[in-house]
Amino acid sequence: MSIRFDDKVAIVTGAGGGLGRAYALELAKRGAKVVVNDLGGARDGTGHSDAALKVVEEIQAAGGTAMSNGGSVTEYEQMVEMVAKAKEAWGGVHIVINNAGVLRDKSFAKMEPADFRFVIDVHLNGSANVSKAVWETMRAQNYGRLLMTASSTGLYGNFGQANYGAAKLGLAGLTKTLAIEGAKNNIKVNTIAPTAGTRMTEDLFPAEAFAAFAPEKVAPAALYLVSEDAPTNMIIGAGAGVFQAAYVTLTQGKLLTGDDLSPEGIAAHWAEITDRTGELTPQSGSEQSISILGKLQAG
Repeated sequence: MSIRFDDKVAIVTGAGGGLGRAYALELAKRGAKVVVNDLGGARDGTGHSDAALKVVEEIQAAGGTAMSNGGSVTEYEQMVEMVAKAKEAWGGVHIVINNAGVLRDKSFAKMEPADFRFVIDVHLNGSANVSKAVWETMRAQNYGRLLMTASSTGLYGNFGQANYGAAKLGLAGLTKTLAIEGAKNNIKVNTIAPTAGTRMTEDLFPAEAFAAFAPEKVAPAALYLVSEDAPTNMIIGAGAGVFQAAYVTLTQGKLLTGDDLSPEGIAAHWAEITDRTGELTPQSGSEQSISILGKLQAG
C-alpha cells in the first residue's frame, strides 16, 4: 500500500536545499501541501536566500501545492506566524520536519561561547520553537507528526563539533518527552539521524561518496516517520540507502551494599555494572527508577 499525504499540510524547515528540499519535493509529490521554510544562504547561518522560492516553483511545476516562508526558527513569533499562515491557507498543519541547521565547527579549545550558543539556538531552540508553535494545533485536531533531526555527532560524538553534538543529542531528548506527552492526542514524534551529501557536508565527503550519500536516499525514512502509520519515539539513522535504528539502553546493573557501596566497589564490579547481557531499552525516564526498585526488591 502506497504512503500518501493527501489532505495533509506539512512544514519543512531549512527546505531551500539539501535534505529539506528532498523532503519537501517528495511530500508534495505524494499529495501534501508544503510550507517551504528557509532563511540563510550560507551554512553558518549568514546571508539570505531565495532558495525556498525556487523549491516552491519546482513543486508547482510538478503539479503540487506549496508556499515559501522566510522566517527564522530562532524567532518564536515568526514561527507562530508561519503556522497561522499555513492554517489560514489550508486549514491545519499535520506534519513538521525540523530540519533547519547551521555549522560552526571548531575544537572546543578554540570555540567561542557565541558560536556554541548560536548553534544550540538554531538546532535545539529552533526545533522547539517550531514544535511549540504547532503543538496546540496538533492537539486540537488530534493528529500530528513531528520529526527532529539529530546526528551521529550527537549520538556518538565527533571532533570539532561540541556545539552541534550538544544540540543534536538534545533533540533526541526532546523527541522522547514530546512522544510521551503527545501520545494521547495522536501526535507521533521521532528523530532522524541523516548522513547526506549537502551544503553542510560538502567538504567532509570525498567526491565519489558525496554522490552516493544523496539527500534523496535519506528521504524515504523521513517520510515514513511522518506518515499516518508511523511509529513514535524512534531514532532512525539514514544514509546512502542504509537505514538503522539507534537506542538509548540501560544495563541490568549491579546492586552494591556495605563496603562495596564505594568508589572501590564500583571499580571492583565494573564488569558487572557494564555487562550488556539483557540490557533494557526504556521508553520513559521512570523505567530507570523502576529497574532500580526491582534490584532492591530482589536483593
